[in-house]
Amino acid sequence: MKKLSGEWKFLLTFSAIVVALIIITGIFAPNREDRDPTPGTWNSGAAGAKAAYLLLGQLGYDEARWERPESELSAIDAAHATLVVAEPSPSFAALTDKNRQQPFVDFLHHGGRIVATGATATIFLPGAKAAPADRIYTDLCLTTPEGPGPLARAGELEMAAPVRWSGDDPSVRVEQTCSDGAVVVSYPVGSGEIVWWASATPLTNLGLHQDGNLRLLLASVGGRDRTVYFDEYMHGINTSPWTATHGTPLTGIIAQTCCVVALLLFSFARGSGPHRALVQPPRASPLEFVESMGALYAKAGASRVAIAAAERRLAEFLAHEGGLPAETLRSGSAAIAAAVKARFGYDTTALATDLEAARQAEYDNPSPAAALAQVRRLDHHIATLGEMIRNPPHKGNA
Repeated sequence: MKKLSGEWKFLLTFSAIVVALIIITGIFAPNREDRDPTPGTWNSGAAGAKAAYLLLGQLGYDEARWERPESELSAIDAAHATLVVAEPSPSFAALTDKNRQQPFVDFLHHGGRIVATGATATIFLPGAKAAPADRIYTDLCLTTPEGPGPLARAGELEMAAPVRWSGDDPSVRVEQTCSDGAVVVSYPVGSGEIVWWASATPLTNLGLHQDGNLRLLLASVGGRDRTVYFDEYMHGINTSPWTATHGTPLTGIIAQTCCVVALLLFSFARGSGPHRALVQPPRASPLEFVESMGALYAKAGASRVAIAAAERRLAEFLAHEGGLPAETLRSGSAAIAAAVKARFGYDTTALATDLEAARQAEYDNPSPAAALAQVRRLDHHIATLGEMIRNPPHKGNA
């Protein structure tokens, strides 16, 4: 067996150390990023609902994650079940299937309870309507309890309220309001009941710390005789071998390992391949570049661009060489011509005409021949005034 050289031993040892450090760091380093806004039970960030899912289990509730389509809700014992639909993904709300609401209606008519949050959830609920908040929206709103119902007895809530309930069904009971908008309501559908919140803030990991939010969650899901299902299917979560990797740094470990392997392959591929001189691409001459740009402007019919460039050159000359103030240059053609005549004694009749024509060219789009003549006239003024600055005329003594 051929023995490895010293370079290969060093490379393999170094690679093993790097991979081991990546794996150890990925497993034990805390996740400092909190960018997931989904109120799902897999999300342990501020916007997630993992704490609510675990807390209900500790309080004696039977809880489960619902990761199947809504068409399979008929398999649930609706009379002893509560379905939590927290902020469905917009991709699910955008689907235009007319029968998507029917499974939820059947679930309610069999005695089920639905706790829904946000504007997108109203698409799946019968008789539900939401509209933007009729106030200046802030991050959190301190709600006002309305009536003696159990949801109102939860007390004041701290919740985001970007939308409000806009339905006019008399069977809807307003439980909490923010300003003049209803943000927590409930109403019966068949043998079941719908509880709607303006947002999922009360059941999130961050919002659950408030006593009122916790009381609202418990009052909304019902008694302990009901199984609480947290809908994850509408968050885009499907059961798969990768589901168990949520919240783990496995993706980062794979990406970093691939980078290390690619670096090793690139390093050795360059040293073991044939050595060739780099091909020097031919460089075009400056004149060829000018001809190419000229052909491009001619094809685009950009005559006014050339006139505008010449006008800017004249303005910069008058500002830097002629000493004209910026206020004068921003004035009309007559004011510029008068200032030039007063400073240099230059006949500015043609100058005023040419400046006015240059500004009018922005709207007329003159022909190439007319544009060339206009550019030459403006450059002629620059040349004449430059000569007068370098060789000022001598005035005789009075």
